Amino acid sequence: MRAPVLASCLFLAALLIGKAPAADSLNVRLIGGCGLPSEAYDLGMSMNYAYVADGDSGLRVVSVVDPTQPAEVGYCDTPGWARGVAVSGYYVYVADYDSGLRVISVADPAHPMVVGHCDTPGRALGVTVSGSYAYVADGDSGLRVISVADPAHPTEVGFCGTSFPANAVTVAGNYAYMADDRGGLLVVSVADPANPATVGGYAIIGASALGVTVNGDYAYVAFSDSGLHIFRVSDPTHLLHLGQCGDYRWVWDVALSGGNAYLATDEAGLRVISVADPAHPVEVGHYDMPGWANGVTVSGGYVYVAYGDRGLQIFQYYGVGVEESPKPQAPSRNSVATVIRRLPEGATAFDALGRRVLNPKAGICFVRQASAAERGASAVSKVVVTR
Repeated sequence: MRAPVLASCLFLAALLIGKAPAADSLNVRLIGGCGLPSEAYDLGMSMNYAYVADGDSGLRVVSVVDPTQPAEVGYCDTPGWARGVAVSGYYVYVADYDSGLRVISVADPAHPMVVGHCDTPGRALGVTVSGSYAYVADGDSGLRVISVADPAHPTEVGFCGTSFPANAVTVAGNYAYMADDRGGLLVVSVADPANPATVGGYAIIGASALGVTVNGDYAYVAFSDSGLHIFRVSDPTHLLHLGQCGDYRWVWDVALSGGNAYLATDEAGLRVISVADPAHPVEVGHYDMPGWANGVTVSGGYVYVAYGDRGLQIFQYYGVGVEESPKPQAPSRNSVATVIRRLPEGATAFDALGRRVLNPKAGICFVRQASAAERGASAVSKVVVTR
């Protein structure tokens, strides 16, 4: 395992104020970040919080109400090495490596606490929740099905052995889709959770499948050294390989949103792949910086990445054909928001992405006075509009 490194929280101004393009980026900007004590492996989102599996520091809760200034608000130690996360309601389910599944109440995000646990025979690497069951990718012990109908007393009700270690799992309908350690996508029927059974699969020789997500008739699989592979799973018993994109090393996770797949990679950072044509996926954006991206999810127009020793990093994919200024203005040094009831005459409001807001509602926005062009970036003010 990589050694935990303590990183500091970053303040990263966005918007019209601007941010210098990264040395290696395309159509993606860095919005904000928050360092964490160990190594960020995976994350889940709910409301205005990111829940991060942070290795030997357990679960970390980060407020992202202002994505430009994410801030840790709570944490919960776990006895193992937090590797995977799933969020459902007021509970977070952590795949805790040698310590199996941990169920953590986040009813109070500032004070999360373990309310239940279920040991598994292998090493819990990934977890997803569907209905009243948690499905754990348990390494050498395959898929474990755990009832969480009573979160205080999670109980294993079924399992399905696999020929190779299970790294990740997602569930769609009556099927669990597993990424295994010898380059395969494995499909398991969970129609009867007490008796899950393998019904199909597809192997890519010479690679490890590390992450998987499913949307409709397609499965998107992250492979260790051959990027993204796309499969048709309309018939789970007969998978069809459709397309592939990238030769990035150690692609750990994949998320899907808006016709794009987002890849978390060890050596190439965040990669954005258009999957509008599943048979011909193509890279349309990236952001690479020192460190390694382990987990990725997309929520509310932002891309959230568990970025190893850099903790939580937040990005925005702004699409092809948009250019950032090569000479961005420096942000105002005053980061404290002014509370106002209405905008001043002649002022223009923008959100955290630099988009004009025609009718600002209650919340944080950024205001430029009518003469801001003459006065420079210092004329941009952060405000809280109240009603």
